[in-house]
Amino acid sequence: MSASQDEQVAVDDSFELYDLRVEVICPPGERILCGAKPGDYFTLQREMLYLPAGQGISIYSLAAVLPLLAAKQRPGIHPNDWMTTDAEVACPDPHCKSKLRIMRTGLRKFSRGDVTFVPLQPLTVG
Repeated sequence: MSASQDEQVAVDDSFELYDLRVEVICPPGERILCGAKPGDYFTLQREMLYLPAGQGISIYSLAAVLPLLAAKQRPGIHPNDWMTTDAEVACPDPHCKSKLRIMRTGLRKFSRGDVTFVPLQPLTVG
């Protein structure tokens, strides 16, 4: 193949991530100490976090769940990995019984070129 033909070959730089919904759950009758109510939620679409109008989230609750969100967005996790099954994060207040439940809501396709300027490097095996 000539150099001009190589340039015409399109490189598939696509990848997929799940959109997420993170919802407050709590046993009936238990007091929630962070200001949330059962059913409060936020969504993560791409890298953007969205809250419904008029609803907030405690920075401490957000800090507890935030490190897990990028991993939960990734498809293709090994079936034995705990990330495929564990979906509830405890409130960081040890006296609060509430949890945040992470749910995958839909798969979204991305183009690497739309999210980074760093070029894709050839894969080296060695």
